[in-house]
Formats: sequence, C-alpha cells, structure tokens
Amino acid sequence: MFRNWRIGSVNGALLAAYFIPAWALVAFNIMVAPVHGLYERPSVAVALFLSDHLQMAGMDTVRAAWLLALGRATVVAFFAIYLVLLCIPRTRKSGGSDEALAIALAIGSLISFASMVMASKVGEMAALRLHATELLLLLGAAIVVVIEKPEAAPKLVREAVETAAPLALEQAEFLHNR
Repeated sequence: MFRNWRIGSVNGALLAAYFIPAWALVAFNIMVAPVHGLYERPSVAVALFLSDHLQMAGMDTVRAAWLLALGRATVVAFFAIYLVLLCIPRTRKSGGSDEALAIALAIGSLISFASMVMASKVGEMAALRLHATELLLLLGAAIVVVIEKPEAAPKLVREAVETAAPLALEQAEFLHNR
C-alpha cells in the first residue's frame, strides 16, 4: 500500500496531523471569545503587539483576532483538502494534491513569520520559540515539495505522443473530425 507514497506526501500528512488540531483549536477559541482567545499562549505575542505597538482599541483588537482566526482556519481547511486529495491514489501519484499543500504552507508560513516577528518585538520568548518552530516545519515541507518531482508519465504514452503525425497547417484536431 505504501509503495507509491512520496516523501513529500508523508511529510505533508504529518504536518497536517499537527497543524489541523493545533490551529483549529486556537482558531475556535478565538472565534468563541476573541479577546480571551487572543491572549492565550499561541497568540499572546500578536495580542501584545497589537495593544502595545499599534495601540488598538477594543473592537479593533476583536477584528484583528477574528482575522487571525480566519487565517488559521484557512490553513486548517487547506491541510484538510490536502489530506482528502492524498487519499485518492491517482492524485497522490501525479502530485495533484501539492497545490492545496502549497497554499497551506504559504499562508501558514506567512502567519507564523508575522507572529514570530511580533513575538520578538514584544520580548515573548516562549511564543518566539513556538512560532519559529512552526515556521521551520512549514519551510522544510515547502523545500521538500519544491525539490521532489511527481512520477513521470508512462513511457508508452510519451512515445505515442512523439510519433504522432503533425497536424496539417497546424490546425487543431477535434474529436468529431477524425
């Protein structure tokens, strides 16, 4: 069963196994109680940065918290889509699920990087270590996805395409005029 799994697929599945529950719980806590959820450990650096450096008022802080929750929920959704596409063998072999993984990695890296910068500005070392670790996980997976290529097309199909006669006057060949 696991003969046709690429290392990028396994790496993405392991990342999804971490980010889906962790970030979904944080996003849910922020959606239920925006200010309380924003001041919990995974988002405390963002909350301190917003209140100290940007001097945001109450409703602006709530809006920023909901925006952070929306970003985290978007990453969770794309990781879930990636896992669903990973279950289809033809899609997994051809690398068709890599787009959903790439979007999740890009948005997640952006959120983690911004949170890491905010944590360094406010001096929150535990949050800085958390966001730096998440960023390194996401960037490592992105490198694996970029470097690893999907399986090549079967040789028989490639030979049939190469030996096909060129079209007369370079016109498109439709199925109904064969």
